[in-house]
Amino acid sequence: MADETRAARGRWDRLLHGPSWSRALLARRVLATALAAAAVVVALLPSPAGDRVAVPVAARDLAPGTALAAADVVVADWPAALVPGGVPADPAAPVGRLLAGAVGAGEPLTELRLVGPALAAATGGPGASVVPLRPADPAVAALLAPGARVDVVTGGPDGARVLAGRAGVVAVLPPAPGAGRADGGPLVLVALPEAEATAVAAATLAGEVTVTLR
Repeated sequence: MADETRAARGRWDRLLHGPSWSRALLARRVLATALAAAAVVVALLPSPAGDRVAVPVAARDLAPGTALAAADVVVADWPAALVPGGVPADPAAPVGRLLAGAVGAGEPLTELRLVGPALAAATGGPGASVVPLRPADPAVAALLAPGARVDVVTGGPDGARVLAGRAGVVAVLPPAPGAGRADGGPLVLVALPEAEATAVAAATLAGEVTVTLR
C-alpha cells in the first residue's frame, strides 16, 4: 500500500513539476472532471419549466362586480412556490366570471376573488349558495362589507319576518351605471344554506326584502 501511495505521489509530482505539457495535461484532466461533475448536477436538477405556473392575474385595476372580459385577464408566469391557493387550473377560467371585490393590476384571480361555489362555501359553509338581493333601503347596502353577518327580513300582512338568520355577505356590488332607483340599487350577495337560499330568492321575486346587521 505504501509503495502504491509513493508511486501515485510520484506521478503527481511529475505532472506538477515536470514539463509545461504535463501541467497542461493535468489542467485538462481537472477541467474534464469538473465539467463531468457539473453535468451530473445539472441533470439531477428539476426542469425550470416545472417550477413555473401559468397564473391568471388582473390586467388593470378592476371594480367589484366586474364581469371579466378577456381583456381584463392576463396570464403571468409565476414561480410555483409563490402561487396562492385557489388559482384555477385553466388560466382562461376567470373570463366571464363576476368579481366579488376590487382587485389591483397584477393580482391573481383566485376562486375566492370570484363569485361562485368556493366563495359561497368559504362564507356560508359547505353546500351554501349565493343569493342576490337589493335591500328596500339602498342606504343599508353602504353599511355592509364582505364577511358581515346579516338577517334577511321581509314584510307582510302579519309584520316583518326573518327569512334567514346570520347570512354571510359575499359581496356588495355598486348600482349599474345609468340604472334607475327601482332596478339599479346596490346588489348584496349573501351566502346561505340551500333551503334558506331558496326561500330568500323566492321572497325577492314576490316583494321587497331588507337586511339587519348582526
